[in-house]
Formats: sequence, C-alpha cells, structure tokens
Amino acid sequence: MAAEFQGRIGRDWRTSEPWWPPEPRWPDGAPNVALIVLDDVGFAQLGCYGSDIDTPVLDGLAAGGVRLANFHTTALCSPTRACLLTGRNHHRNAMGRVADLATGFPGYWGRPPQENGFLSEILRDRGYATYAVGKWHLTPDDETHMGAPRTTWPLGRGFDRWYGFHGGETHQFVPALHHDNHSVRPPRPIGEGYHLTTDLADHAITFLGDLRAVDGDRPFFLYLCPGACHSPHQAPRPWIDRFRGRFDDGWDAWRDRALARQLELGVVPEGTGLAPRPPWVPAWDGLGPAERAVAARFMECFAAFLAHTDAEIGRVLSFLEDLGELDDTLVVVVSDNGASAEGGAEGSINDVRLSNLDPAPVAEMHDRLEEIGGPLTHNNYPWGWTMAGNTPFKRWKREVHAGGVADPCIVHWPRGPVATGAVRHQFAHAVDVLPTVLELVGVEPPAVLDARAQSAIDGVSFAYLLGHEGATAPGRHRTQHFEMFGSRALYHDGWKAVTFHPVGPLYDDGLDPNAPFDDDVWELYHVAEDVAELHDLAADRPELLEDLVGRWWEEAERNQVLPLDNRVLWTLAHPKPSRLAARDRARYFAGGAQVPERVAVDVRNRSHALVVDLTVPAGVVPEGVLLALGSALGGWSLHLLDGRPRYVHNLYGKERHVVAAAAGVGPGRHRVEYEFTKDDGLGGRGVLRLDGEVVGEGPVERFTPSGFNGVGAGLTCGYEWGPPVGEGYEAPFRCTAAIDRAVVEARGPVVRDPLAELAAILAEQ
Repeated sequence: MAAEFQGRIGRDWRTSEPWWPPEPRWPDGAPNVALIVLDDVGFAQLGCYGSDIDTPVLDGLAAGGVRLANFHTTALCSPTRACLLTGRNHHRNAMGRVADLATGFPGYWGRPPQENGFLSEILRDRGYATYAVGKWHLTPDDETHMGAPRTTWPLGRGFDRWYGFHGGETHQFVPALHHDNHSVRPPRPIGEGYHLTTDLADHAITFLGDLRAVDGDRPFFLYLCPGACHSPHQAPRPWIDRFRGRFDDGWDAWRDRALARQLELGVVPEGTGLAPRPPWVPAWDGLGPAERAVAARFMECFAAFLAHTDAEIGRVLSFLEDLGELDDTLVVVVSDNGASAEGGAEGSINDVRLSNLDPAPVAEMHDRLEEIGGPLTHNNYPWGWTMAGNTPFKRWKREVHAGGVADPCIVHWPRGPVATGAVRHQFAHAVDVLPTVLELVGVEPPAVLDARAQSAIDGVSFAYLLGHEGATAPGRHRTQHFEMFGSRALYHDGWKAVTFHPVGPLYDDGLDPNAPFDDDVWELYHVAEDVAELHDLAADRPELLEDLVGRWWEEAERNQVLPLDNRVLWTLAHPKPSRLAARDRARYFAGGAQVPERVAVDVRNRSHALVVDLTVPAGVVPEGVLLALGSALGGWSLHLLDGRPRYVHNLYGKERHVVAAAAGVGPGRHRVEYEFTKDDGLGGRGVLRLDGEVVGEGPVERFTPSGFNGVGAGLTCGYEWGPPVGEGYEAPFRCTAAIDRAVVEARGPVVRDPLAELAAILAEQ
C-alpha cells in the first residue's frame, strides 16, 4: 500500500511542496545478523560439544560466545527451518513433515502461510539487506522447476538474493544450483577443484562485498545453509586424507571419549550417563575386518565434510573481520536435527540404491573404498556413527527422543550483550531463534507485514540467558510439544513425556507401525536432571505422566498437529493435487534448464521412447547428449559418441546397460529413436533406430524401479548435468548437432513401488 502523500500539490511548482515517503530504517546500533544452519549435525559432532572432529572456527565462536546445551529442533529438516525463520511451531507452518509428504490437512500442506512472516521479510521491512545462501527446502518439490511460481522460493519470502539449491540434498561436486529465480550450472568443473561449500562461501562473500561496495551502513541478514552434513558426505580428497585412520577404533570407543569431553566442557551435567546402544546397532568389536574398514571410511568422509565446511564458514567470517564488522555481527549457528540414520545399518555407497531396495553389500563397498566420499558415490554412514554423533542421547533424526531433537546452538556477538565462553542449560527451541534475534536487533514483531495481519509467534526469546547473569536465570520456555511421523513428546518445566511410533519395519524392535496410537507406550523423564533420558519414571509418576500427555493433546489441537498419521505409503499413493496435469508425452528443448525428475515424464520401470529429430552440419562428426536424466549415480542418456547413436541406462551406479549403433550419423536431417519395451520381470529390451532403421538393440536386465538419483540432476536436452551417466565422455557433453525436436513418451503403465518411494523420500530429508 502506497504511503499517504504528506506534501502539498498546487496548480504548479510555485504553490506545491514535495515530500518523499520515508525509507525503511533499522534501529540505531542494530547489528548485522548471520544465521548459519548446519544439516544433520548431531549434538556431539562439533568440537565445542565434545567431538574430536576439527571444527576450530565454530569452536572459536563458542569460545567467544554462548553455547546452548539444551536447544531443540523438530527432528527433521524442513520443519525446523520453517521454525527458525518464522518463530512458529512447525505444524502451524504447514510443515508437520516435509513438503514431499504433504497431506490434505492444515498442519501438513507443505507451504508456510504468509501470515507467518519470515525473519527475512521482517528485517527487510526494517531496511536490512537479506541474502540466502545454500539449502532452501521450503518449496514443494513440484514447484522447484523453471515453469513454477516463485512465491515459496527465497526471493518470494523476503530475500533480496539467493544462491543455493532446492530439496533436501544435492551433489557436492556437481550440484543442481539456482541463482535468485533461475537454474544455473556450477561455475567450474570437478577437474578444476570445484566443491559446493567453497562456492557457497564465495557467493556469501560476493553478496556482502556487493553491498558494501555501494552502501557502508545498511545492516544485512545472511542466512547461510551449507549442505553439510547431509548425505552425500562428499569432500575434497585432501580433507578426507586428513582423517585417515582417525576412527579405526569405532563408534563405541568414540562415544565413551565424546561423553568424557562433554562432561569436561560442561555441555552435559555432571553425572550424565550414556544411552545404551540399541540392539539394532552392532557392537564395533563384533564387526569383521571389511565391515570395520568400510565403516571407518564412511566416518572419515563425514568428518572431512564437516571440517571443510567449518573452514569455509571461517572464510566468510574472516571477510567480515576484514570489513571490520565481525564484532558488530550477531552470529547464530544451529543444526536442523540430530544425526541421520538414513544410511542404514551398514552405511550406503549410494542412497538411491537404498530407495530402489538394492543396497550395496559390504564386499562391494570395500572394493570401492577409495571412491567413497568422491563424485561417484552418494555416501552415508551407518547407524553406529549416527548413534555416536548424538552422544549421549538415544535415537536420531526423524524421532523425538533427545537424539532426534537435541542440537547444537552457538550465539556470538562481541559488541552485544552476549557472554564469552559460556554454557547455558535452560530449555530452548528453534522457534525461539526469531524472537531472540528481533529482541537483540531492537525490532518488534510486526502486527501487519506486507498488508497481511500476522499470526502469534510461538517462540520465546532467549536473549535473557545470553548475558553474564544468564546462567542462573529461570528458563522462560516452559512448554514445548514435539511430533514427527506419529512419534510424540511434550516438555514441561523440566519433565518430558515421549513415545516412539514406527513408520515402518525399520528396526527389529517388534513394534507394529499399524498399531493404534492409543497403544503407544509413553515414557517419562525428569530431563532437568536426566538429559540423556535414561531413567523412565512412568511407573513411579503416573499422575504426572497423565498430565503431560493431556497437555500434549491440548498443544496438538492448538498447533494443527492432528490428525496423527504415520501412513507414509498411503500418502505416496494419494499425493496432493497438482496444477501440473500428468503427462505421458512431453517435448524438451535444447539448452534449456534441467527439468526436475519429479515433474519430468515418468519412464521408471515402464515402456517408453526417446525420439529426437536433429540436423547435422556438413563436415561435422556430431557428438553430444540428445536427452538425458540423472548422473553417474543413476539415470539414462541418449547421445552421439564419435558420431554414433548410443543409449546408456545407469542402474544407480551399480551397472550400466548400453545399446549402441555401429555406424555414425552423416550430414543432414535425421531421427534418432530409442525404444524400451518392458518385460514381465525386472527389465526389458532396448532398440535403437536411426531414420526408422534398427541400428542397435540389447537387453536391459533391470530397469530403475524407483528414483534415478537423489542429488537433483534432472532431465536435460542437449547436455548432461554430470557427473556423466555413461562412460567415454565428460559432462556436460553438449551436442554439436542442431536438435530440432526432442520428445519423451511413456508407452506402458506406471509400475509403482510405494515402499521404494517411501525409502526415496525418507533418504532425502
């Protein structure tokens, strides 16, 4: 709404008085704000929280600031990020789970409402420059393509600039990137040393430098979200080599040492014990030599990923120091949930194989040991390291015992009311970050934002505990509910009631995912004294437990948590309505932006054809990609190699099926067609035609049944995203012939595997 004119308008300039609407103005002395969100980093995985992984930059922030030792999240990525940016509980943000698993109830629509203003919107309205760098994952996955509206993208939610990626994860060497509102390729190839974390740091520095080149006064809000440490745990090889041999004594010994350090650091109270190793996690001493070697390598890669990210965050902070602004910058560092168990019991060399229900055996992973952590693997560590990363707690990401929801939080502001080297044990939650930042900045939460009335904020500022007197201040966040996939908990005044409800047969625990929620067994812990949830007092304090469970139901009704529903397979079979009509045939255009797999023509495990009309210039041996989807981690590619048509089906990095022509394509106009006919088993037969004549054919023993790849490499025309689907060429392998028309056509029924699709969704969060 335009401001009402405050001047005077006469017949001409002589009788008129000009007036300008006032520019938004930040409060005097307001600091810059940097909110750094790590991904899948457990409570014990930073050095300042007990780890032996090298994180000197984040440890330095902790030494110069405050560590919260009782900070909590929602147990999952997107819901926590929505809490951080809005100060509202995740179901009130319609993010009861991730948008990929939206259901037709208000708490699960997967789209944060406009009445829940983002921190970026509030601060920009007060004159801040606002920049998002890195992971977003707050846009429904069917709206991450270039034909989508941008209302839920970063620039649609208060950010001036964005450089990063949609979704839960991406390839760290060849990421699926976006710059502001458009798709872009990485600026350098792998061979020139590209890594996403470095690129994100470069862009954060560029954004801030661009601001200071023209405006020396305007404060900024930097929302910096590296992919670390979500899978794939890919890091530059020299960083992996630094950790060789560091984890050879295994997760059980690591947990013991981590707890000892935590006690010494004061991030857990004296007398805290270690949660028992669950029966579905093997003892390290019970593993064979190959299993130990693989598991240690997985952890070396995770550690390298985290340590490298710490160093790149350090470059951004060093730039602020060079500007003379680090002391005037409020830095908040959090993780979005506990350590991830999505790698399974043995770890994963390619998470897409898990989603296709064909995990790599230990023997294969051992044979490929040196590849793990590099561009040809999508690696994720085994449950034992997940357990260790959440020391001293039980369970992990996606579950609401402490291992899933207790996370690091560091606050650093040298010129602000923040103590140095302090640890605080008052309860806090992700929803508290927004009101804390606003209080420290000196901005009141607006009643109206962009002409829209704002909803009530759930969070409670923890600014009161950051100062030197904060150690003894009574906690102000007294009650907090938790819910994720049917698992529930309630914190109230130092007590916690919690119950686990399975989403499927993930563990050998005898629990039935289809059991009524009323059959769930609630546990009771006095977490003010028992932070590791070791002593279940449910039998001793039944009245208190009943009261807390009753409070949970009250909070659930108030916060749009209901109805409880852990039927993920049902959700997959009944997806939300989409404005995109399902298509069995689509045309794609040379050089255009990649089309996310989610919205491309679905050819998984069904008969289909790829048809390309092209023109070859005289005197040219044509090469390059005609149509492709995916990467070296899984997908397919129809291309010309040395002038000869060739099709490659890459079965999630496990094996390749090739159908190639013996003769090349000459000058002039031609049609290249690849047709796959599904058989009654796992595969089918491929036929390659040139101008209607069969020039190659062969079997595809097993066609990809579920997702092709989980790192965002979608369908492309005229080039590949990379790393390459096939062998003998390097991506992007742009086509030197003119592509006149390219069509993908599904010719058989959709063959769905809901269990595999569930695994795919869960593996990417």
